[in-house]
Amino acid sequence: MTAVFALATALLWGLADFGGGVLTRRIPALTVVVVSQLLAVVVLGAVVVATGGWSEAGPRLWYAVAAGVVGPAAMLCFYRALALGPMGVVSPLGALGGVAVPVGMGLVIGERPGLLQIAGIVVAVAGVVLASGPGFGGAPVQRQTLVLTLVAAFGFGSVMALIAEASHTLTGLFLALFVQRVCNVAVGGAALFASARRGNPVLPAEGWGAIRSVLPALAFVGLADVAANGTYSIAAQSGPVTVAAVLASLYPVVTALAARGLGERLRAVQAAGAGLALVGTVLLASG
Repeated sequence: MTAVFALATALLWGLADFGGGVLTRRIPALTVVVVSQLLAVVVLGAVVVATGGWSEAGPRLWYAVAAGVVGPAAMLCFYRALALGPMGVVSPLGALGGVAVPVGMGLVIGERPGLLQIAGIVVAVAGVVLASGPGFGGAPVQRQTLVLTLVAAFGFGSVMALIAEASHTLTGLFLALFVQRVCNVAVGGAALFASARRGNPVLPAEGWGAIRSVLPALAFVGLADVAANGTYSIAAQSGPVTVAAVLASLYPVVTALAARGLGERLRAVQAAGAGLALVGTVLLASG
């Protein structure tokens, strides 16, 4: 079950990143983050009420609060990086850094993967590195894009670790995700207000009409990101965190494949990396 939920996480995150990256080419990144998360809050609030999730309130929700504060900053950095650089490069770099935090925590708490799983981790991580398109030719990634990606990667890794600790029941998970998203909207909304006060654009040139026209896409980005957090939490609780984190980190393959529809082409080294990532997935799942 760990492999199933972790791979579902990779699929959902990959599609959410693709959608977010496309939207930030038309709408300011911070606006995309706030609106998509606000739509997710509405849906999650209804789910919490329907399932009686409020009964699960407790000290563990502080992990969700922390994740909700870190998340918006990481998402903003990542979406901005996706808008500046090619998705097929930025997304794998973000995944490589993001997996380091939960894997490191898993090792600290005493998890010791078997030989086959260690081999899978090494192969999968190598695949993610190659899929990022290391500097074997072509235009280098801008320094600003690289910095934004690394900051986002550390933030995503922290959110993965925090949300996995926020609840150990399904109804509690719904509540934790709701609290996380409320904090996301509060922090992101404050940042959006401050940005507007500084004179930065918070709306596209077409105004609110452009945002209304892409509300379904914004809702998909927000809900896919929420669902990915949920499936990752289940994966991390049902098996080794090291395995769950590595498999979930394969989402850049989904993003890169989706980006081909926009005309982005993977270089040979990136295609080889995607293949290695899939081999690593098989080794991890079979271990």
